[in-house]
Amino acid sequence: MTTAPAPSPTGRVTVGIVSLVLLIAFEAMAVATAMPVAARELDGLSLYAWSFTGFLIAALFATAVTGEVCDRIGPAAPFLAGVLVFTVGLLVAGFAPGMVQFVAGRMIQGLGGGAVIVALYVVVARVYDESVRPRIFSFMAASWVIPSIVGPLVSGYITEQWTWRLVFWGTAPFVVVPVLLTLPALRRMPQPDGVAHRRGRAPLALSAAVGAGALQYAGQRVEHDDWAVAGLAAVVGVGLLVPGLLRLLPAGTLRVRRGLPAVVALRGAMCGAFFGAESYVPLMMVEHRGLSTTLGGLTLTGAALGWASASWWQGRPTMRIPRQRLVVVGAVLATTGIALAGLAAVQTDGFTVPAWLAAVGWLLGGAGMGLGISCLSVLLFELSPVADQGANSAAIQIADALASIVMIGTGGVLFALLHGSQPGVVVFGSIFGVMVAGGLVAVGVATRVAVPVRQSVRVTV
Repeated sequence: MTTAPAPSPTGRVTVGIVSLVLLIAFEAMAVATAMPVAARELDGLSLYAWSFTGFLIAALFATAVTGEVCDRIGPAAPFLAGVLVFTVGLLVAGFAPGMVQFVAGRMIQGLGGGAVIVALYVVVARVYDESVRPRIFSFMAASWVIPSIVGPLVSGYITEQWTWRLVFWGTAPFVVVPVLLTLPALRRMPQPDGVAHRRGRAPLALSAAVGAGALQYAGQRVEHDDWAVAGLAAVVGVGLLVPGLLRLLPAGTLRVRRGLPAVVALRGAMCGAFFGAESYVPLMMVEHRGLSTTLGGLTLTGAALGWASASWWQGRPTMRIPRQRLVVVGAVLATTGIALAGLAAVQTDGFTVPAWLAAVGWLLGGAGMGLGISCLSVLLFELSPVADQGANSAAIQIADALASIVMIGTGGVLFALLHGSQPGVVVFGSIFGVMVAGGLVAVGVATRVAVPVRQSVRVTV
């Protein structure tokens, strides 16, 4: 009697990665759907932006530290630690008696989520052949499709019929499956050599995270017309943030130097604009357009469908279009989608834009992100020496988190300043106008991703 061959370690890792991304995707979609209700129930609508930026600030710190750890001892331990911390954050947020405790839970989630994402990127770089990586990234993108459809429906129903807290409590038990599938294979991965020049990044990461938090606090004080404290917090924030970024990001990132620095900068610019806008789409649909929590969350569904489709398209083995060109197209599509979603804010006595236009815009914007982000992930590893894969994976996540913090925080300041004194079309029109401007910056940065011939030769050799 013949025995079926055991699944390969690579196959188990793939299933584990897909399972974990499914979980993260469901959590993200469910939380975005439940967030307006949670903030209202906890009497913390003024801290709405902190629910997102608190997560990202903590993730900024975790990604930098995890990149160093992965380069030194491999991704297995950071992966496991990240999953455990993420689960604790879910429980803290679910049991939070007030908005401050809720934000603390989201920050704990950010610590775990930041570690997990960097570990997964390093796994992709070290487990899979270069020719297979585009397909793996397309699998990861496709894993968002089902959660994007089911997540808002389930979360909206649970929130409306029972409590938003079940969204957090119910997600926690499912972390066991991806750990059981992935960790055994990760432990058998060869240990990398320690990289001395990458050590000691934790203080830099802490400085950058505290600086980002100080900038967010400065924006909050502006909301209360406390300009003296806001100015001081802004100076402290910039003083802590910039030195850390100069060491945590590839040289030339802030100047958008061509090649790897531009890849990292573009990741930040695209994610800042897109996720900044995404944070306010459900709020706009519920608070301004009067949709139910479920329908407000479903507005985001199109993004995952577009993202997965575009990511699959770029990951085909027959793809011959240079990825440096595809990222420009992706940035244009993402910016166009943000603009269309913002038009859904127009609701006046004389003219009203259909609310479904936001869903159409998010479908188009998601396609742009799926095309651009997947191509940037492939380009990142093409330009990264093996010894720097962890650090550069962390760098691209840091750029993502920082830009998102800035854009979401800016939206939060505008919402707090205008909400209650201005009509919704002005409030959300202003927020989405800032996000469109960020998208236009991304289009400009995308034109600098093309790698100079000298740099391409040096990396290849």
